[in-house]
Amino acid sequence: LTEPTDKTKYRFNWTAPIHLSPHNSRIVYFGAQVLLRSVNRGDSWQEISPDLTTNDPEKLKGNIEFCTISTVSESPVTPGVIWAGTDDGKVQVTRDSGAAWKDVTAKIQAAGGPADHYVTRVFASPHKVGTAFVLKTGWHRDDYAPFVFRTDDLGDTWTAIGKGLPEGTVYAFAQDPKNADLASSHMQALTTA
Repeated sequence: LTEPTDKTKYRFNWTAPIHLSPHNSRIVYFGAQVLLRSVNRGDSWQEISPDLTTNDPEKLKGNIEFCTISTVSESPVTPGVIWAGTDDGKVQVTRDSGAAWKDVTAKIQAAGGPADHYVTRVFASPHKVGTAFVLKTGWHRDDYAPFVFRTDDLGDTWTAIGKGLPEGTVYAFAQDPKNADLASSHMQALTTA
């Protein structure tokens, strides 16, 4: 990787997301504080976003990388519709392969998703381009509620769909590729000693 265009260093999550395009096996996405894309299976990379995090100077003071992209998902329905979530709570979407990004964090917050909670997963539906799911966690703040949200209009409005799930962090989500009404999530109950 080359250095970022603004000459700052790339920041990577300790489990930095790598996402293969469902439309072209040569395209790979890799999350730092910006979204990187390779169109030649990783031989070269380009930035396709600005910093998608809060880029909060207070959060950047420690030795642990923070303000990083934690999850990426490209729509299996429409190429170039890409979702990104960050460890500092941001969720953003592009409809044009990264030329323009829309921050939908406040819209999720309006549906009950704390703005600063870690985004464990964004999942673009295999059924409809406008549908996506976002999972957030507040375990680092002793908040173990299952935060799961759905949009059907590319992030303009969100619905909380975690009601009825047991307390615990939700890490993963999948929607059945044939039945849009069938979904599953992987939950991990975290306890403190």
